[in-house]
Amino acid sequence: MHAFSALYRAMNRILAARRVLARTAAVLAMGVSLSACMSLEDISEAPPELSGKVKAAMAKKGMTPESAVLVRIFKQESELEVWKVDRSGTYALFKTYPICRWSGELGPKTKAGDRHAPEGFYHVSKGMLNPNSQFYVSFNLGYPNKLESALGYTGEALMVHGACSSSGCYAMTDQGVGEIYAIVEKALSAGQDRFQVQAYPFRMTAGNMAQHRGDPNMSFWRTMKEGYDAFAVTHRQPKVSVCGGRYVFNREFADGEPADALAACPPATNQLEPQAIAKIDAEAHKLDAAITASVPAMSSMNAYSDGGMHPSFRALLKTQGPKRLAASISATKYPISRPEAALADPFSGR
Repeated sequence: MHAFSALYRAMNRILAARRVLARTAAVLAMGVSLSACMSLEDISEAPPELSGKVKAAMAKKGMTPESAVLVRIFKQESELEVWKVDRSGTYALFKTYPICRWSGELGPKTKAGDRHAPEGFYHVSKGMLNPNSQFYVSFNLGYPNKLESALGYTGEALMVHGACSSSGCYAMTDQGVGEIYAIVEKALSAGQDRFQVQAYPFRMTAGNMAQHRGDPNMSFWRTMKEGYDAFAVTHRQPKVSVCGGRYVFNREFADGEPADALAACPPATNQLEPQAIAKIDAEAHKLDAAITASVPAMSSMNAYSDGGMHPSFRALLKTQGPKRLAASISATKYPISRPEAALADPFSGR
C-alpha cells in the first residue's frame, strides 16, 4: 500500500509538471504569434493593409481575404480570436491574438466609468472602423447594443484598439490591432455588411461555468452560453435577437424581429437543425450537472486589482518594465495602463 501511494504521488507530480510545461509552451507560442504580426516600422499614417504573410496563411486554411469574418473575445484568457469562412462555407479559426490589456472585472459593462470592458454580442459595420485612432487604429464595438440600451446601461466609445492601455476597451498593441483591422476592413470592403463580435467573460465550457457558479452574473452568462454553444456546434454565425430582457438565438419570429427588448418574446421557431439542437441541449444538461457537482468554485480572483493581461505580455512587462514595453508595442509609446495591476494575475489560482 505504501509503495502504491508513493507511485500515485509521483504520477501526480509528473502530471502537474506536464501541465506547467504545456502552459509555458502555450505562452511561448503566443509570443511567437505576436512577433509574426506587423512591426512598428510597418506602421504609418495610412491604414494598415493585409501582408503577404497573412494572405498566405489564409490560403493555407482555405480562406480568402474577402471571405466573411467573425471575432470572439475572452476576458479571463485575455485572447481575441479571428474566424473566417473557409471553403466549406462555415467559419474556421484563423488566428488567436493575445490581448495586452483589458480593464474592470468579469461581468457586463453597465454604466459609464465602471471601467468594465463589454460582454455581449455586437455587430460592427465599416463606419465603425477608425483609421485615425489615438491608439493607432480601432473599431467601435457598438456598446450599448439594443439589449444594453433597453436595460439602461450607459457608456460609449468602447473599442478594440492598439497600444496597451484600457479604460473599458480591449487593447491589442499596435502590431496586433493593425493586423486585425486589415482583416476585418478587407471583409467589409468586399461586401460583408457587418461582422459579429462575441465578447465573453471566459471560454464558456461547463467546467469554467461551474467554477464561477456563485457569481451574480451567472444567469446572464448562461444566456450568453446559448450563443456560444450554437456557434461551437454549427460554426455558423448565430442570429441574435433581443426580447424578454435577454439575448435569443437563431429564432424566426412570424411578425419580424421583436421591437421591444424587454417585452415577452413572441412565438418563434428554431432555425437550427434537429441534430444541432440536440447537441446544444446535451451541453445544457452537462452544465447543470457540473454546477450541481462538487466542482471547486472560484470564490474570488487571486490578487485581483484591475482587469487582465495575457501571460506573454505579463512576462515582457516583468522583464522590460512598462516604459520599454510601451515603446515596443505602441508607435506613440502610449503608457501601459496601471502596470502594477497588470502584473498581478487575477486568475492564476484557477
